[in-house]
Amino acid sequence: MANIVAITSCPTGIAHTFMAAEGLEQGAAKAGHTIKVETQGSVGAQNQLSAADIAQADVVIIAADTSVEKSRFVGKKLYETNTKAAINDGAAVVTTALEQGKVYQVAAASGGANYADQVKDAKAQQKAAAPGVYRHLMTGVSFMIPFVVAGGLLIALGFALGGIYVYDDAHKDSLGQFLFLIGKGSFSLMVPILSGYIAYSIADRPGIAPGMVGGVISGAVGAGFLGGIVSGFLAGYLVKWLNDTIKLPRTLDGLKPVLILPLLGTTIVGLLMYYVVGTPVAVVLKDLSDWLKGMQGSSAIVLGLILGCMMAFDMGGPVNKAAYAFATGLLTSSIYTPMAAVMAAGMTPPLGIALATFLFRNRFSEDEREAGKAAAALGISFITEGAIPFAAKDPFRVIPSTMAGSAVAGAISMAAGCGLTVPHGGVFVLPMPNAVINLLPYIVAILAGTVVTAAMLYVLKKPIAQTAN
Repeated sequence: MANIVAITSCPTGIAHTFMAAEGLEQGAAKAGHTIKVETQGSVGAQNQLSAADIAQADVVIIAADTSVEKSRFVGKKLYETNTKAAINDGAAVVTTALEQGKVYQVAAASGGANYADQVKDAKAQQKAAAPGVYRHLMTGVSFMIPFVVAGGLLIALGFALGGIYVYDDAHKDSLGQFLFLIGKGSFSLMVPILSGYIAYSIADRPGIAPGMVGGVISGAVGAGFLGGIVSGFLAGYLVKWLNDTIKLPRTLDGLKPVLILPLLGTTIVGLLMYYVVGTPVAVVLKDLSDWLKGMQGSSAIVLGLILGCMMAFDMGGPVNKAAYAFATGLLTSSIYTPMAAVMAAGMTPPLGIALATFLFRNRFSEDEREAGKAAAALGISFITEGAIPFAAKDPFRVIPSTMAGSAVAGAISMAAGCGLTVPHGGVFVLPMPNAVINLLPYIVAILAGTVVTAAMLYVLKKPIAQTAN
């Protein structure tokens, strides 16, 4: 019997984080091992691993889609994978970790740790464990989301209390105006946070300052979220290169992370954003914005179909998160239609499954019918991952059904010109004034996608023998 500790984390820190933890716990129990899982979710770390837990562990498992700090695991056998693997087959992950885990070791020099070697060694192990670019981007997105959600909802509340002109002098010092200004402040941090934590994922803490400053400049020159993504990768790889290139005596090596790397990185990234990168990216963003704002008819429908399919394809995985990141990024450019399509398409998979388990009971087991109730609650909250247990059990019937329903929801939403000014919230934001543009067609889009998903499940799934109660 082995003693295992683990960490799970996903970009949004909601469903995948805890589903991966459950998968590992069940997998370890099945094999007769003990396990403690720390979840790094949207409300922070829960069930945190203590120093004693780590010291007694035979292996450390990290099942994450974002960067996880690993310095506390030096000298321990460590295995890294993604949340999907832990959700699909936690037992296999546990077995593989015990067999293939490698001792996590950060290089040290006599008289103290050498920072350059530490970063180089840690990054080499991280690169071997997971695809770099996606993980770096999702790390930035995971830190960005709370600012976007809080800012968007507070702006909507400000409008609800003070009307669409809440920002003018007639509402000076009113609660509505203060909520609007707080939300605007939170929202304005979106691009710097995205950029800073992309850089952090690549170059650790020395990358944060250059990345965030690059994000601020991106906003100043009109490059928006695209510029923030560019500046984040630029800052991260630049600081990493500087760290590997600059050699200092051991006695001065401590200056690199706190002085030399942030100073050089911020200066170079800032100048590149102003003189080289910022303007071309701003032009691309403007062209993209003009194209999206001018979308009508078949073009809008096609984009809605694509976004809908992406949201339902892996239900919270990389493709889903790519669509969500695209839509949330456009909110800073006052483009709201993709966000509406993405949320409608993300709600319909669990809602459609829940409806099918209610209407077509003979096609689902008793356990699935009970799970359908939970899927409904997750669906109205815009947590697409509520459909994952059904998709994992019967992917060749469930995934095509959810993709069809989400494609319909996204297409109707885009075709009707529906817009969403807040990036999350599900049905709970629908009654908020100014949160949804074209509310009635938007509700129709969600309902239509839900019905199509349920109808497809009726067609594709066959009646099963029911267990007598």
